[in-house]
Amino acid sequence: MTVRRIMGIETEYGVVGVGDPWANPMLMSAQLVTAYAAAVGLGRARWDFHDEDPLNDARGFRLDRAAAHPSQLTDGDAGDAGDTGDAADPPQVWGTVTQRRRADEAGRGELTSNVILPNGARYYVDHAHPEYSGPEVTGPGDLVRWDRAGDEILLRSSRLLAQYPGLPPVALYKNNTDGKGASYGTHENYLVDRGVPFADIVSVLTPFLLSRPIFCGAGRVGLGQRGERAGFQLSQRADFIEAEVGLETTLRRPIINTRDEPHADPDRYRRLHVIVGDANLVQPSTLLKAGTTSLVLWLLETGGVPPELWNLHLADPVGAAGTISHDLTLTAAVPTTDGRELTALEIQRIYLGAVRDRLAAEAARPGAPATDPETAEVMRRWADVLDRLEVDVLSCARDVEWVAKYRLLEGMRTRDGLDWDSPRLAALDLQWSDLRPEKGIYHTLERAGAVEVLVTAEEAAAAISVAPEDTRAYFRGECIRRYGDEIDSANWDAVVFDLPGEENLHRIPMPEPHRGTRGHVHDLLTTSPTATDLVAALREASDPGA
Repeated sequence: MTVRRIMGIETEYGVVGVGDPWANPMLMSAQLVTAYAAAVGLGRARWDFHDEDPLNDARGFRLDRAAAHPSQLTDGDAGDAGDTGDAADPPQVWGTVTQRRRADEAGRGELTSNVILPNGARYYVDHAHPEYSGPEVTGPGDLVRWDRAGDEILLRSSRLLAQYPGLPPVALYKNNTDGKGASYGTHENYLVDRGVPFADIVSVLTPFLLSRPIFCGAGRVGLGQRGERAGFQLSQRADFIEAEVGLETTLRRPIINTRDEPHADPDRYRRLHVIVGDANLVQPSTLLKAGTTSLVLWLLETGGVPPELWNLHLADPVGAAGTISHDLTLTAAVPTTDGRELTALEIQRIYLGAVRDRLAAEAARPGAPATDPETAEVMRRWADVLDRLEVDVLSCARDVEWVAKYRLLEGMRTRDGLDWDSPRLAALDLQWSDLRPEKGIYHTLERAGAVEVLVTAEEAAAAISVAPEDTRAYFRGECIRRYGDEIDSANWDAVVFDLPGEENLHRIPMPEPHRGTRGHVHDLLTTSPTATDLVAALREASDPGA
């Protein structure tokens, strides 16, 4: 009976060479990662692609590698960490890798494109963008905190890069489209009980994901993938949705992504990879985006989905994405398969009511615990924002991003007599998401107190260097911080050590995201001054004869 679960968010940032529109975005992205890694003093650890399985489909098959689009091969560097065993091996506490670490191929002074951070996050180059994949957290509040930490890491990277002579300044944007037909993602990840049939996830979640932009859309100038029609819309991603269900993430983007890559014990978990969401700077939008989605998944996991949700199917889901996003009045209705016409507000109220009823039923059971504060806060905000959107959209300008952006742009448009296809409005839309505090419109509003702030700059700065304490990200981040030079590689569910004087690498699997927390390993880390000490202690703890 809670909003809390293992979740995370990853964002690709728009990158532009200031004064040089033809600058290579892949090179700039690698330079950003390298500059930050050098300044922070990260060790030699690389990303371990061993457990990556991007072609495994939740519908029960694996896409043939020869048939996959190159953008789907996110395990393209697999093998760099050595042969770390068979992916089908059962999860274990201890493992030894029987291949020596390769000599550093990049060499000192070369670019790096993939690093693991002390806060447990991954910072790397994804196609032509720098991407920050935040650490695993257990609730939407922490998700907002470590998401904002990612913004600060990217901003610091650009400032560090600017100190290198001869390199042009780089501007970074937390948005999802360049307005010229390209889209880049902000992906949410939720661990879900493996016992929930994937077909049920598709059925129940599709109308929810399509209607939630009314409170978590980031807003966008232009209609159509290239902004070929004048106007303003709720979501940056809606016009790029082209399929209902699919494995792809960069072409024929689906509403429900089918990648079955849990980064955890596959017998217990599946990872729902949500690719239709926007990059949000207004923090309550992020909180509600993650919190409400987690609650709908909770309904599925507990068998609490009522008939009104099982019977809610949109007649044209792909078309509904555009209809909902293009309607600023929130009155446009989309058809259902049973002949109804529902607005996004009405759809969201059905979901809110289903969750509220289930929570009330659970709370009425004898001995049931009280609803935790984070769940209560998400429920309060969800109901409140739907009420205010229905009565007066502009009353949500402090906590709904598209409304905040629309109010600003509409004011300029009305004052100066502009049409929605004005280049000035498009430029202001881009400037909204500029990470530079002195340039970004959002940051100006934040300083003025015009938007609600949940995580202060000081709290975000602290999250740059420390990992969440209640997930395995704590162990990963602390290992990077304490033993960076003795780590060969790491990923979400393993850390691979390269110990001095030893022939073999040592792989520590972490298939359970709730293990490796501060409560589990802090004392062990404190009493292990070197990685050799840590590995020896872990070996002793895993030895059944010890």
